[in-house]
Amino acid sequence: QVQIVESGGGLVHPGGSLNLSCAATGKMSRNHEMGWYRQAPGKRREQRELVASAVHSGRTDYGPSVKGRFTITRDNLKKTVDLQMRDLQPEDTAVYYCYALIIPIDTDVAKYVWGQGTQVTVSS
Repeated sequence: QVQIVESGGGLVHPGGSLNLSCAATGKMSRNHEMGWYRQAPGKRREQRELVASAVHSGRTDYGPSVKGRFTITRDNLKKTVDLQMRDLQPEDTAVYYCYALIIPIDTDVAKYVWGQGTQVTVSS
């Protein structure tokens, strides 16, 4: 069974930096896409916003509020993504969820797999 393992996060002052890491473990036929969403305080699950994504070909995409400040890098062999976050602001405070869009080993139907989430708090 495929699982998502996240690390990083924590408390940082405004203007500071943090790195998040994520790995997809277990057997899978293909790992199409990996990335991060975030859920701000008081927001519902369906209000999660895209932070960044990286597909197998290397193309990346960013949410408008983080473009230019965050960088996602992907290692296809290791099935990992790293998110470098710079110039963090209080509005970046959220739970960050890593995800992977995969083809499981026993089917050809793509599915999303999510991590448990890691807290990022930006405060002075």
